[in-house]
Amino acid sequence: MQKLETFRNPVVEQRADPWVYRHTDGYYYFTASVPEYDRIELRRSKSIQGLGDASPVTAWRKHENGAMSANIWAPEIHYIDGKWYIYYAAAREDAIFDHRMYVIENDAENPLEGNWVEKGQVKTDWESFSLDATTFDHKGQRYYVWAQRDPEIAGNSNLYIAKMANPWTSEGPQVMIAKPEYDWETIGFLVNEGAAVIKRNGKIFMTYSASATDFNYCMGLLEADENSDLLNPASWVKSETPVFQTSEENSQYGPGHNSFTVSEDGSQDILIYHARSYRDIVGDPLWDPNRHTRAQAFSWNEDGTPNFGVPVPDEK
Repeated sequence: MQKLETFRNPVVEQRADPWVYRHTDGYYYFTASVPEYDRIELRRSKSIQGLGDASPVTAWRKHENGAMSANIWAPEIHYIDGKWYIYYAAAREDAIFDHRMYVIENDAENPLEGNWVEKGQVKTDWESFSLDATTFDHKGQRYYVWAQRDPEIAGNSNLYIAKMANPWTSEGPQVMIAKPEYDWETIGFLVNEGAAVIKRNGKIFMTYSASATDFNYCMGLLEADENSDLLNPASWVKSETPVFQTSEENSQYGPGHNSFTVSEDGSQDILIYHARSYRDIVGDPLWDPNRHTRAQAFSWNEDGTPNFGVPVPDEK
């Protein structure tokens, strides 16, 4: 059995909702929520470990007022059809938790350079709390996956999927593929959010995060056959138990909001996630800055499903 690569965690301190993308140029590109929630930062490195020492570049700052003027959350960077795109959520200064989803675009070869252009809001079926958008291509069709509150469903957010007409436009129908239903998804808040997709072994796996952002935060898993209709909710099967969660023994609390990348030689899959190193938080966990970015190689079970194990302890 192949020995799994190890990392010195945390890789990047005080960066929640981390997203790492390895490009064809050999660089790992990194973005995440900053504690001030006021901007989108980018950094790059030839190694995952090196992201912690890489100099951040501010790609975009929040507006002074109106749309996109508060709580800039969970940016993701994607390379689509020769251009860079960052998907992110933003609220307004007069309604700081009423988020909508937006996109910026950059046609530079290196996204730490060039100009980021606002492409506007990604519209969905309702004007309601929505965030944590991701995108993936499957068999030549681009899909958009996000978390949103349905005005007719109790709770904070469910997961939806739709096709995309272009990298900044979702097109109907939008379909709900998951909602908080198990006990571990409904602690503090009824939450399914922060989806990330990895395709292996004839399946499409979609991780997501659930419950409040304290030590109860954890990861669940959806899976669909690669030949199934991804817009059919019946194609998606949800795990009945968390697949990655708090480890008291290893002092890792509330792991979640992950992304996926690969090792430098491409031989191992790497889970990128955030977690805290302590359980008790004073006040609202959203204002506690110490959700640090961590990396962990993972293996695959004989049945073809991912085995994330438990969050490893921080480097002493």
